[in-house]
Amino acid sequence: MKYPGSQKHGISYPLRSIGAALLALLLAACGPKPIEGPEQTGILVVVTRSSPSTYYISPSGQPTGFEYDLVSRFAEANGWRLRVEAVASLDELFERIDNGTAHVAAAGLTATPARDLKYTLGPKYAEVTEQIICRSEKDLPKRPKDLAGKRIEVVANSSHVDALWWLRLRHPSLKWSEVSANGEDELLERVQSGLSDCTVADSTAFTIARHFYPDLGVAMELGKPRPLVWLMPKNTPLALSKKLEEFFAALKKSGELKQLQERYFGHIQRLEEADVRGILERRTSLLVRYRPLFQQAQMETGLDWRFLAALAYQESHWDPNATSPTGVRGMMMLTGETADRLGVKNRLDPLESILGGARYVLTLKEGLPVRIPEPDRTWMALAAYNMGMAHLEDARRLTASLGKNPDAWKDVKDVLPLLAQSAYQDKLKFGFARGGEARYLAENVRIYYDILLKYEPAYQP
Repeated sequence: MKYPGSQKHGISYPLRSIGAALLALLLAACGPKPIEGPEQTGILVVVTRSSPSTYYISPSGQPTGFEYDLVSRFAEANGWRLRVEAVASLDELFERIDNGTAHVAAAGLTATPARDLKYTLGPKYAEVTEQIICRSEKDLPKRPKDLAGKRIEVVANSSHVDALWWLRLRHPSLKWSEVSANGEDELLERVQSGLSDCTVADSTAFTIARHFYPDLGVAMELGKPRPLVWLMPKNTPLALSKKLEEFFAALKKSGELKQLQERYFGHIQRLEEADVRGILERRTSLLVRYRPLFQQAQMETGLDWRFLAALAYQESHWDPNATSPTGVRGMMMLTGETADRLGVKNRLDPLESILGGARYVLTLKEGLPVRIPEPDRTWMALAAYNMGMAHLEDARRLTASLGKNPDAWKDVKDVLPLLAQSAYQDKLKFGFARGGEARYLAENVRIYYDILLKYEPAYQP
């Protein structure tokens, strides 16, 4: 059977694959020398790609991300040093595994039959669904035949290409262009800006990215969920594969894998579209006016100015004259009592309000037990910012009584709504509280902070 090619390639898919394989064999003869295993060198070499769902540099300048935390724990569990190298494209990532100059590729990669034949696959640690993403300002395509004539771009060498080939067997009019890119985010941005009509992205990646690109929507899903795995060279020693299986088994059993998933993805429920559009629009009008004030608060408290701006947007939409029916006022919506304790004389003065709110967050963070790690410590402080430290402590005690971890935001946030339920009132020292609102504030601030991290530069005085 003859298979048609994509727009980028005029030769058929099977012939292209055979040609690529032959070329890889020729290059392997004169390519770089494979490195020894981590058991011999004491160094685990990992290749990844920079993206919000895998690996990135934090505002403090430190490497972070879901995949980074996983490989760090794997290296530490085996007493190895870690070297993580972010590559510019999937082509380069696979090349590093092909030529043996990296031990592991950890980059949000799905398991596919082709990859199973070519590489050693690690254990499944999550699942994603491949989705066709298009601009949603008009009617989204509902069926594959609706994609005919659309300008579709897809990351070259990704599993998304395979998914489109299978779809094209049933819909021959489907065409696309393959783009050598770091990941889906680059192509999502092109769809948002109108440079293309649609792309393909994993569900987790798009759930994060849609907070940056409010005009995009899911047109359809491509097949069933696929497992995420790490890739290793085909000749990887069995001992290393076994260590990886044992590591993930222990991570799942201890609950640490779920905690990491919560840390990076627990807040990515969809905001109302108006909220996303609102912060993106006000960022270029209002935020530019108040940015120096947030940066001044960062200098005083050490809290990232973008975090403080995210909190202010949640509280007042950056309106210095905001006032609620309950009496809280100003940019950071401080109560009169809190303002007095913080030395804020005029809550409607933007600088006083921002400085007061920043000091209050810092005070709440310092009031939590030292054993609570970041970022859980910050999210709990945000909940206390909304409902008070006494009610947060009620929530933590209730969390412990329910057999959960009172020091983990993942568990505490699930318990917060119970503070408003009559069935639990006899267990609360400080009585009724709208814990659901506190959870809502903390989760929204996390999303707004993600948006500002993407679009606003760090402040380095």
